[in-house]
Amino acid sequence: MAVGKPEVLKWLEVLQQVYAENRQWLTELDSAIGDADHGINMDRGFTAVKAELAAHPPSEIRSVFQSVATALIRHVGGAAGPLYGTFFLRAAAACPRKTEIEAADVVALFQAGIKGIEQRGKAVGGDKTMLDALLPALDAMRKGLENGCSLAAILDAGAVAAHAGMLATVAMQAHKGRASYMGARSIGHQDPGATSSYLLLKAAADTWRS
Repeated sequence: MAVGKPEVLKWLEVLQQVYAENRQWLTELDSAIGDADHGINMDRGFTAVKAELAAHPPSEIRSVFQSVATALIRHVGGAAGPLYGTFFLRAAAACPRKTEIEAADVVALFQAGIKGIEQRGKAVGGDKTMLDALLPALDAMRKGLENGCSLAAILDAGAVAAHAGMLATVAMQAHKGRASYMGARSIGHQDPGATSSYLLLKAAADTWRS
C-alpha cells in the first residue's frame, strides 16, 4: 500500500480524535510524575493542527508535516511541543517532493522523526521517556521492512513494540524531565510521553491498514 496525502491527513484527523478521547487518561498519568497537563497539551496541540490544516490546506506530504510541526511548537506547552514538533519537522525533511510514500519511506520518516527527538531531548532508552516506546517501535519496523513485510504488518509490529515499551516504563526510574526530580518515587508510574507516542503509532497502524 502506498500512502498519499489524503491518508496522511486521515492519520492526523484520527490522532486529533485519539488525543481528545484520551485527554483525561494522559493527564492522570502526568499528574503522578509531571505537571498534570500532558493530555491537555496533546489535545490542544492536535486541535490546533486540525484547524491549521483546514485553514491552509497543504499541497504535498512534506508541507503537511511542516504545518503539523509549526502548530505543535506554537500551541503545545512543556517539552511535548518541541519534541513532537521536531518529530514532524524531521519527518517532513525525510519525504521531500513525495506525492506518495511506500513502506520504506514510512520507516524512514519515523526514523528521522525519532532521531530528532533523541537529539532534541538528549535522552536514551531507559530514561523513562517517549523514547522507551519509540525506539523499540523503530527497531520492530526496521525488521519488518528488512523481512519484506507489508506496510500494515510493519506498523502493527511497531505499535505492538511501542505498547510493550510503554508498559515497561512503569518499572523504570525517570532520568529526564520533571519526573526525574522524583527520583525513585517515579518508579511504579507509566510515562505519559511514552503513552502518547504509543497512541501515535497505533493510530498510524489503524489508519493505514488497507
